[in-house]
Amino acid sequence: MSDPMHAAPGRVGTVIVGVDDTSYSWLAAQWAAAEALLRGDVLRVVHAVGPGDDPGAEARVLDAAASVLDDARVRIATARPTLRVDTVLGREEPADALLSASRDADLIVVGTRGRGGFAGLLLGSVSLKVAAHADCPVVITRDHPEKATGGEIVAGVRDGGDEDAVRFALAEAERRGVGVRLVHAWTPFVRSGMTVPQPSQLDDEQRLHESLLRHAARPVADYPDVPVDTELSVGPPAAALVDASARAALVVLPRHPPHGLGLRLGSVVHAVLHHADCPVAVVPTDPG
Repeated sequence: MSDPMHAAPGRVGTVIVGVDDTSYSWLAAQWAAAEALLRGDVLRVVHAVGPGDDPGAEARVLDAAASVLDDARVRIATARPTLRVDTVLGREEPADALLSASRDADLIVVGTRGRGGFAGLLLGSVSLKVAAHADCPVVITRDHPEKATGGEIVAGVRDGGDEDAVRFALAEAERRGVGVRLVHAWTPFVRSGMTVPQPSQLDDEQRLHESLLRHAARPVADYPDVPVDTELSVGPPAAALVDASARAALVVLPRHPPHGLGLRLGSVVHAVLHHADCPVAVVPTDPG
């Protein structure tokens, strides 16, 4: 996985976006184009047709796919003439085509709704599979074009090992000239029993979670020009993040390695992907 946050001077990275012929897909392409221009990266537009069962229809399918890519290239070049754009026609299923095209990428962008393909429903396989398996950060855009810019960057913190997600959020905020809000919420252990928690027990847990948040926030020192606020609250983490998304341009979440047969995307990530009011970035954490 390439590391855009510690890139060598002069290095040109790549932002990948998956497109089809839906309006939601075009919103993802617009977001990806703006992001690539901010980074000084190449935008790689990927469209997949999947393996065909009808050899007689292959030529028509490929012509239609080429038309989708040509249209995307023209529309992006017209809106952002200085952006470098290339295209890839994948012959795999959409999620697999995106993952294959992104092996050396810095970021993947996919949409959330539509008739299928790359802009599938949030519960569909494409956006969730890419977010769960990509080696680089994945941004899942929303169907709210007015939320594509403006607002702060919100980063959800689960534990002290979430520095990669925090650093991604800080880098995004620095590019945009906005601030970062680090959000950590938890349900006290003492409330899971039958006894009423004592104030001293709650205070102990509060100090523990304050320490956790400070540890995850260590990358803040590398971004002195980015304003940073912290939000520490008692309650469901997903609810706190969804609430914060109403005022955000982007919510950044860590993706932790699964435990046993658990979901590759945890329950909080799933909930935020469903209910956030802005684009969501899922950042893989270092297993080490």
